[in-house]
Amino acid sequence: MAFRNLATFISILAALQVTNGAVTRRVTCADGHTTADAACCALFPVLDDIQANLFDGGECGEDVHESLRLTFHDAIGISPKIAATGVFGGGGADGSIAIFEDIETNFHANLGVDEIIDEQKPFIARHNISTADFIQFAGAIGVSNCPGAPRLDVFVGRKDATQPAPDLTVPEPFDDVSSILQRFADAGRFTPAEVVALLVSHTVAAADHVDPTIPGTPFDSTPELWDSQFFIETQLRGTLFPGTAGNQGETQSPLAGELRLQSDFELARDARTACEWQSFVNNQAKIQSAFKAAFRKMTVLGHNVRDLVDCSDVVPIPPPPASAAHFPAGLTHRDVEQACRATPFPTLPTDPGPVTSVPPV
Repeated sequence: MAFRNLATFISILAALQVTNGAVTRRVTCADGHTTADAACCALFPVLDDIQANLFDGGECGEDVHESLRLTFHDAIGISPKIAATGVFGGGGADGSIAIFEDIETNFHANLGVDEIIDEQKPFIARHNISTADFIQFAGAIGVSNCPGAPRLDVFVGRKDATQPAPDLTVPEPFDDVSSILQRFADAGRFTPAEVVALLVSHTVAAADHVDPTIPGTPFDSTPELWDSQFFIETQLRGTLFPGTAGNQGETQSPLAGELRLQSDFELARDARTACEWQSFVNNQAKIQSAFKAAFRKMTVLGHNVRDLVDCSDVVPIPPPPASAAHFPAGLTHRDVEQACRATPFPTLPTDPGPVTSVPPV
């Protein structure tokens, strides 16, 4: 009896080991990289190419900012509401913004994205990857260069667009909060909290065309770092325009050299989003996890994720955080425009030194 029980136990243990092996078995690619699926092997040469030749050796710079922006402008181009009228509502993350560049880059909301589209085209041409997959892959790889960023999920297998997305699917910085929330809800049933989470991307963003006299003007004082400064600084009292006044979609910012979008200003102060906005202040773990989850949802808009291949293990592990939450030099808690009624604004130190001025990216 004891022998039979022992034999049974050994058989079960062996079966568990085989099952576990099936779950954890990895594929070795021709170049020596290992990954969870053979379909992901084709991404490693793309990774090496864009890190060296698009992102300047792995920097968190302007081409990262623009590539991340492009992931959103392509993916958000989908509207079930429009489709319900019998008109094509867009295919989401289908590469249409690049495939139909001559149409979609003429939409007002897409002003300026033609530059990164044209930079990316040679990479797509020399690699075996769809335009739709490349746009999302490049954005995720670019983010991995930014200290403090999350390791984003990557999927391949999207079919490229056969027709352009409709106009007016990309929110504008001069849209009111209700319009923005409705657009995100239509595109992918995004909640207000998920909308705020997607705007974590503005921590490494800059504007070229809101005020064309000052291209490359960042939205916070640390545009090379994935941190919470964007959420801190959008809640500070605006006192100046970094360039000219009167630009559509811009409000006053608290720092010279920093541009504040009207939409960010309003979302930081609207009762539906203010407390969620403030919750990102000095919360690096949430900065990472919330954006990772929202990006995962956005990056597959228009697709069934079960039909795609998860290649997330190709994405490099980002550098650790390289900053601590603070008020920029010259500003303090007294400059906060408190909008969340439920929770006080966190106590933060002020950077020492002269009043902060932010250089362009």
